[in-house]
Amino acid sequence: MAATTLSPLQMKDANLGQANALTDLRWYAIYTSANHEKKVASQLENRGLISFLPLHEAIHIWRDRKVRLQLPLFPGYVFVRISLRDRLCVLRVPGVARLVGFGDRPVALPEQEIDILRGGLVRGMNAQPHLYLTVGRHVRVIRGPLAGLEGVLLRRKGAYRLILSIDLIMKSIVVDIDAADVRALNINIEKGRQEAVGANVLRFA
Repeated sequence: MAATTLSPLQMKDANLGQANALTDLRWYAIYTSANHEKKVASQLENRGLISFLPLHEAIHIWRDRKVRLQLPLFPGYVFVRISLRDRLCVLRVPGVARLVGFGDRPVALPEQEIDILRGGLVRGMNAQPHLYLTVGRHVRVIRGPLAGLEGVLLRRKGAYRLILSIDLIMKSIVVDIDAADVRALNINIEKGRQEAVGANVLRFA
């Protein structure tokens, strides 16, 4: 097979793309040592880095009393917004195991999804951890603080719940949702794409 020769313009574009990848600020997932999420997030902030550690409230019973705890929504993970050239600064933080990706290369998370999730939690959205789930009735949120996100809709005792997943870390959370705020998606697995079905919101029998 003949070798491919890049023109000077193509080489310039390729170099520019690599440079942007190193300098652009993106969200990445950090895999932490067990029960080190809060410590890692605190250390990142002390180093002037932007971190995101979503929490949820849980009630634990210890002996004869109930204790309210703030626990990580995605156990074992903290999110950080950095450029790749600063990853060594993250990896040196005590409790950081690695930046999540493929091989030695970290993979950035979808910017919009993290921003929407942060916004929803700031607005008081009640979210809880859930088993990783990608199979089921797929929908897109069309209204409310989570508008734009896609997930799996569940119905339990007349109420609807939405499973939101971060595939890169294979973790899911569940939130309460109004069926009028979502639209059904037709999942075309063969073509690897999703299409909204019609203009109507979901209706269930």
